[in-house]
Amino acid sequence: MIDPASKASPSKIDFDLILVTDRHQTASRPLDAVAREALSGGVRAVQLREKDLPARELLRWAETLRSLTREFGARLLINDQVDVCMTVGADGVHLRADSLPIPAVRRILGPERLIGQSVHSASEALEAQRAGADFIVLGPVYDTPSKRAMGKPLGLSGIRSSSVQIAIPVFAIGGIRSDRIQDVIRSGAYGVAVITAILQAPNSREAAEVLLREIKKERSAATITPV
Repeated sequence: MIDPASKASPSKIDFDLILVTDRHQTASRPLDAVAREALSGGVRAVQLREKDLPARELLRWAETLRSLTREFGARLLINDQVDVCMTVGADGVHLRADSLPIPAVRRILGPERLIGQSVHSASEALEAQRAGADFIVLGPVYDTPSKRAMGKPLGLSGIRSSSVQIAIPVFAIGGIRSDRIQDVIRSGAYGVAVITAILQAPNSREAAEVLLREIKKERSAATITPV
């Protein structure tokens, strides 16, 4: 198995926890307030994913989160909208399987900005790497309401089968909680992407700190053993 810690160049992927936004899952708190808590807890990558928003409202949220992420020295990724990414000076985009092809997006964004791709199998992971993705987000690993439309959970075997075949970082998504971090990282994930584990936590700063602590503990292990 490729050691996940060896997969990323610090100049490119300098985060191992991605907060994926959903303003409908913040327990009635303002999304920017929850994002600030998470960033203060150590989150260094935020993916703006408000897919139901019209363009102008999405742009306003992108501007708000760009300001926040800059304040904390964190990355901002825009879900799918390359134009919004360019407009606010975000660090990159996260693409769906049916988005513009990665090579086309790379021509627009240039070599420095990040491109992530959602994948649901090892074959899709390989395809994303060949196309030039900087990282993939693989899932759903566990059952979770926000990802049920994506089909049956992949389980830890889905992480293992993808991580052994590609060199770019694998971020696991779908039902990720702090008590599952050990299994996920030991199965080959470089990091995790979460929604409810931070957005719905009573204390989002503390939730981020716990997740990061668990990731770092497993990443610092001398060897990574398959689960």
